[in-house]
Amino acid sequence: MISRAAEILRVLKQDNSGLSLGQIAERVHLPRSTVQRIVNALLAERLVMSASAEGGLRLGSEIQSLAAAGRVNMAELVRPVLNELAKETKETVDLAVFRDDHMVFVDQVVGTHRLRTVSAVGEIFPMFDTANGKAALALMEDDRVAAIAGQELKAQGENRRPLSDFLKEIEGIRETGIAWDLNEHTEGISAAGFAFQDPVGLIYAISVPVPTHRFEGLKNDLAEKLQNARTEVAKLV
Repeated sequence: MISRAAEILRVLKQDNSGLSLGQIAERVHLPRSTVQRIVNALLAERLVMSASAEGGLRLGSEIQSLAAAGRVNMAELVRPVLNELAKETKETVDLAVFRDDHMVFVDQVVGTHRLRTVSAVGEIFPMFDTANGKAALALMEDDRVAAIAGQELKAQGENRRPLSDFLKEIEGIRETGIAWDLNEHTEGISAAGFAFQDPVGLIYAISVPVPTHRFEGLKNDLAEKLQNARTEVAKLV
């Protein structure tokens, strides 16, 4: 019963516009009568609600309450990973979250080099020319990537990068897990990073910005350390 209820909730999660009993039954491969009994129980617990007056079902308000209660402070959770990465590289390490079609810095561990890169927590960064932005986009569907990056690229004017070329880079990031900003966002600064999702679907990215003059010598080692950090984050979230 519980596993079947969970399966129904997952189906509703994928289509927040609302599904009929018949549509749910078809997607979970259960008899309509069985789905009706489970849905009635979910309705009673406010885990499911009517999507509109015309019918249809969607996730209920109690789901949001449970999600909020279970939500962890991601900055606190991954802080040890940021600290270790900063210690190993001696470079600044940033944590950003995807919000409203851009990246927002939510935490940072400052590097120990005298010449280092530092951005303020709360600062907003674009998606198409930053390591954390590209890494985040690589976790999204192609149509969403095209919509977000296409808008930003369009604002660059006549000398903008072709969207098709950018989408190829995103495909490469999906294969390796590591995204690069090679002196793109800010002259004199390059960066590498990876992205991950929390249990409720929010996208975060950890990135390491480095003054470009020493970035090339660190690139291979940095990629390895980021892969290790990515593995550690996966264990936490």
